[in-house]
Amino acid sequence: IKMAGDSRFPDMDTDGSEKSEEMEIVVNVGGVRQVFYGDNLNQYPETRLAELVNCLSGGYDSIFSLCDDYDPGKREFYFDRDPDAFKCIIDVYYFGEIHMKKGICPICFKNEMEFWKVDLKFLDDCCKAHLSEKKEELEEIARRVQLILDDLGVDASESRWKRCQKCIWKFLEKPESSYPARVIAVLSFLFILISSVVMCVGTIPDLQVVDAEGNRMEHPTLDSIETACIGWFTMEYVLRLISSPNKLHFALSFMNIVDVLAILPFYVSLTLTHLGAKLMELSNVQQAVQALRIMRIARIFKLARHSSGLQTLTYALKRSFKELGLLLMYLAVGIFVFSALGYTMEQSHPETLFKSIPQSFWWAIITMTTVGYGDIYPKTTLGKLNAAISFLCGVIAIALPIHPIINNFVRYYNKQRVLETAAKHELELMELNSAEGKATGSRSELEDLSREGKEGPFYSSRIKVSHSDTFIHLLSEEKHYRTRLQSCK
Repeated sequence: IKMAGDSRFPDMDTDGSEKSEEMEIVVNVGGVRQVFYGDNLNQYPETRLAELVNCLSGGYDSIFSLCDDYDPGKREFYFDRDPDAFKCIIDVYYFGEIHMKKGICPICFKNEMEFWKVDLKFLDDCCKAHLSEKKEELEEIARRVQLILDDLGVDASESRWKRCQKCIWKFLEKPESSYPARVIAVLSFLFILISSVVMCVGTIPDLQVVDAEGNRMEHPTLDSIETACIGWFTMEYVLRLISSPNKLHFALSFMNIVDVLAILPFYVSLTLTHLGAKLMELSNVQQAVQALRIMRIARIFKLARHSSGLQTLTYALKRSFKELGLLLMYLAVGIFVFSALGYTMEQSHPETLFKSIPQSFWWAIITMTTVGYGDIYPKTTLGKLNAAISFLCGVIAIALPIHPIINNFVRYYNKQRVLETAAKHELELMELNSAEGKATGSRSELEDLSREGKEGPFYSSRIKVSHSDTFIHLLSEEKHYRTRLQSCK
């Protein structure tokens, strides 16, 4: 045991300390030795390395409050920390900024910077972006775990109606919660497919019938099937609205707006058919009904509720607005240029099809997108050359932004799978560790923990997670416990 005043400590000056500017110290971090000079370290006096310069005069307590071990003969400080992260952090003393090495977990690197008492403001902006992204991932994992734990627990203090609302909400919104919920999700999916098929089949002339006025209408059997589907959609929407914890957010949600658009045309058409004839001419009623029946195509978007692939595509497109904007800008510039050139070059031909530049926009669009309907085409040599250049440029303009859009889709899809797996692993670790406290290891203890977590903004501190690599602050307040996600080594 090293004591303050031990003879093995180096001799001090009469002032009780050496001149810190001329002092040389040796730091051993995870077996990697680094030599530092006081004048460099004192540029940032609040950091841990700068405190080492003046800690010798404080004796045992001062030295070992800063490091794990100390060799007075070599004047060497020992730290059981990550040497790779340390090599990046010491750049602040030489360059005034820090860059993370590729392959280091941003959260672990942030923890290392906190240990060495280096402010995050010295981290370069490119590395801060990685840190922010990793924080968002951990918050998303914690949110998913919280939702699952909330589903497992039942608060006895809640009223019977509140508990009933939660059960209905889980039954309709979370197919993974139980087997009956999965059955309901499959039935809803089948009703969407059936209603879409009926909508398409109803337009086949051979399956239509003629009414008393001689107008064609859908077959009564198909009409009955559609009525049954609309009844299912209506019941589903009303139950989900009643059981929703936040009804305003529910009503303004995009997918719920789609549900309303899929249901509303049926009831409006029904109202116009029975009551509209008394208020307006029959022909106007029929036109309004036909226009509303076209809106039935909105129900196909209900498939996105049951398809993770469609949801991923939607989110990927949202993340790709910049690339999509570039694509539209390239096409817009090309359409304007080549349509103007085509109109100018084709004016010399007596049978020209290019009557005006706005009319030429249509030709430029179908040419640059390589559709080529052939309704408008050039007849002069220069016009044909212009057309050849236009579709070559169109292929290039479309191909350039496609790769980033595909990368965004793949990245987001893989990220969602990783987050889902990580949340499941986190729950497994919690359940495993809670089972160690009780011989039974039953699932009821996990439910108890989830109920306790509702008392504050974070989870209950009783949740003991496994000694693994990453710590999620949102999942436990005891920082000496680690979870599977604490490091990405």
